[in-house]
Amino acid sequence: MKTLNLTLQDDTDAGLLPVLAKVWKVNITGLERSVALASLRDNMLDPARAQAIWTALADDQRGAVQMLMGSGGKMPAAKFGRLFGEIRQMGAAQIEREKPLEKPASIAEALYYRGLIAQMFEMADTGPRVVIYVPEDLGRLLSAAKNSYSDLKDEPAVTASTVGVQDDIPDEGLVEPLEEVTGIKQADTSVVDDVATLLAYLQLASPTLNETALSEDDRNNLQKFMLKNEEGRLDFVFGLALSADLAEIQTGKAFPKRAEARRWLSATRAEQVKALAEGWKSSLSYRDLWYVPGLHPEPGGELDQYDAAVARGSALEIMRDLVPKQEWWALEGFIMAVKETEPDFQRPGGDYESWYIRGEDSEEYLTGFNNWEAVEGALLEYYVTGPMHWLGLVDRADEAARLTAYGRAFLGQAPWPTPTEPEDKIIVKDDGSLLISRKVSRVDRFQAARFTSWVSAGDPYTYKVDGAGIQQAAEQGINTGHIASFISRALGDAPVPANITRLLENWRGGASAAVSLEKLQVMRTTAPETLDKILDTPALRRYLGARLGPMAVIVRVGQWDGLRTALGEQGIIAEIIE
Repeated sequence: MKTLNLTLQDDTDAGLLPVLAKVWKVNITGLERSVALASLRDNMLDPARAQAIWTALADDQRGAVQMLMGSGGKMPAAKFGRLFGEIRQMGAAQIEREKPLEKPASIAEALYYRGLIAQMFEMADTGPRVVIYVPEDLGRLLSAAKNSYSDLKDEPAVTASTVGVQDDIPDEGLVEPLEEVTGIKQADTSVVDDVATLLAYLQLASPTLNETALSEDDRNNLQKFMLKNEEGRLDFVFGLALSADLAEIQTGKAFPKRAEARRWLSATRAEQVKALAEGWKSSLSYRDLWYVPGLHPEPGGELDQYDAAVARGSALEIMRDLVPKQEWWALEGFIMAVKETEPDFQRPGGDYESWYIRGEDSEEYLTGFNNWEAVEGALLEYYVTGPMHWLGLVDRADEAARLTAYGRAFLGQAPWPTPTEPEDKIIVKDDGSLLISRKVSRVDRFQAARFTSWVSAGDPYTYKVDGAGIQQAAEQGINTGHIASFISRALGDAPVPANITRLLENWRGGASAAVSLEKLQVMRTTAPETLDKILDTPALRRYLGARLGPMAVIVRVGQWDGLRTALGEQGIIAEIIE
């Protein structure tokens, strides 16, 4: 923090200097600037004069200094302004006209034009910002003054609610635990299984992206094999794979990163959860604000420089300090506590005007601090009920949450858990089906997914060893010998089912031939003579294709309705068999 000397030198312009001299009763007439500033400094640091200035302040003005001193002597200007009003920066002529000493527009302005507070820039995690501060040496003097803020125990504390901002904040600054909750949804680690499924899909399909997102077709194909179908979860899983360095985008397509993905797939479930959680925490590519239900950020302005990792990290630090470690806590209580302690956690410099964000079905942009809960509050709720719940870090309930063992470790409150993980074996059925539970190593399921047809997701997952899967494997350099070895290892001492052995033998050299399958509509007659008559009639023959036998013929695609009408005109009844 700056001393009073530096503050006066850096921030006192020609218009402000006479005002401060008047307040502190210092005669600077005819003095050079440097001499005038030195004289003003010495008088402002005189205990008797400081005592007189402090005593002359109104209660709400002293209360503002109390809060500032209690916050370490400084506060972001945006927050201080919301609590105590804005400070008009005025030149000599405007000061003479507006008279901020006699008629201050706000508590903050009254303090500024008395020299008790000043402004400066500093670098924060969210970028450069303006802070309001009490000069360091002047602050020590005020702390020692009679009737100083430390002696005003009977005065009501000046909070946001006393100056027009309606915040419902716990008095202790700590989110109170809840005794009872309803609608409990315990967290799980199914996100690990879904990321493994995604990596297998990327290996097989190398999907072309729609900008940086999965296409609608790929989303539909994948969703069938995700364990949960919740809004935003599939986008989160894809974002996790990229953020945890398990997948990458090249020339508009998504691929697994071979070495990194294999290491992760081979790790324990607890290690996998930790890697995904840390990937999310530091991710710049996954921007949570864009996935908050009901919010629609638009490009432009400061939002183009949005730093998701800084916003997320700030919120997590606040959570660590404010919420109970093991008890349930109210989401609203947490959100309001953040609003009180660190409302600008994602805003560089506390700017609430330059981001373009619309609400659901809204023509208006959600600008201004009055929309804090609609934007920041909604984002905080999304952190908890979306990513943190999906990662297994918090249990959910109706309007409440609770940290799990993983969550406490993630916030640095405990060591990372290392639970035992009993491992199941893959069940191989006679018909070629492979049943793979969630307790089977993810790397084994990933490998099985490469040479099978995918049937269903769940516990267990079901895959099928068939010709389509073997052909798919061959395209990746996996031959029938590799498949046989994998199945033999899964079975241990049990023999490989005869059907699978025969299938692999038939495919050892690849496909022996190729055929095509297509759906056709067929017309059958009750007698060969009827079909002969139809084919000899030009008005009917034009609807038909190849003859399949004495009494059957192919109907051309899309011609069925026309054929039926033409048959009726020839006196032939057509019966449709479903």
